[in-house]
Amino acid sequence: MSALSPEALVALDGIADHQCQRTSRIASVLGNRLGASALDYAVAHHLLEGAEHAARARDADRLAWYRRTTVRDLTHLSAGPHIMLSPRPADLLRSEISETAYYLVGPDTSPAPAEAHDLVRAAIASATEHGFGTLLTQHAPVICLLNRRRLDETLHSWALTRLPGTVFTDYTAHPEVLARDLIHEAAHNWLNDALTAHDVSLPTDVTFFSPWRGTPRPVYGFLHACWAFSLTVLYTRQARCSATGAVVPFLDARLRQQESQFASVSKSLPEALSYVSAAVVRDHVSRALRRVVRPA
Repeated sequence: MSALSPEALVALDGIADHQCQRTSRIASVLGNRLGASALDYAVAHHLLEGAEHAARARDADRLAWYRRTTVRDLTHLSAGPHIMLSPRPADLLRSEISETAYYLVGPDTSPAPAEAHDLVRAAIASATEHGFGTLLTQHAPVICLLNRRRLDETLHSWALTRLPGTVFTDYTAHPEVLARDLIHEAAHNWLNDALTAHDVSLPTDVTFFSPWRGTPRPVYGFLHACWAFSLTVLYTRQARCSATGAVVPFLDARLRQQESQFASVSKSLPEALSYVSAAVVRDHVSRALRRVVRPA
């Protein structure tokens, strides 16, 4: 494994132990027998959140489902090592503490259509070909496809800290675009796990200008953007070489945009990284950034 390969960039000691310990705690709370895989870790958070919803609604049957269900009971939703979801917009939830929409696996969750499975498999194959398969297996084992869009429409994607390992994303007909967005959101999940596993606390009163948001952001959000976009740049540089058709100019335009944005933050990166107290996490993030940044 090359020291600068994508696999090496995301191979970090401590994350697997953190995921396993967290899953074990949730299994103890629910009283079920979850396993120790990254998929178990992601599903555990769906079960915990769903159990809380059911308890608040005094829905005993639904609470019982969330307490007894394991990954083995969800094979009808599987696409390889991933669970594939394709909910209707009306099925998305919003919490009192966040307006960000999300979806929870439940007893009434239906399998995604075959074409969605085919697209996800093609996207994962493209990501794997270029070295990001492990990232998606470990940090995007639950994939939630939302709205189908054209290349000229805005694509929205996100991840939530309380549902680690789950990615929500719009999509197009092009697997390279889906792979790019899955990598981006999986990178956010990776960094959250890395910071937690290594007990990194970032200051909330230090900000850096983010060209991706066009506004100053706390160091946490700034570093998240730098890390996630750096991995998508590394993927896109490789994927555009084998892509064909309309997706090629789309990827090229995004690369030019990203490289310009990274150039504009190059002088801020050393200070921002200095706030990451764990040297091993700081090293992984800085290695990715060094492969992407073009000095201003």
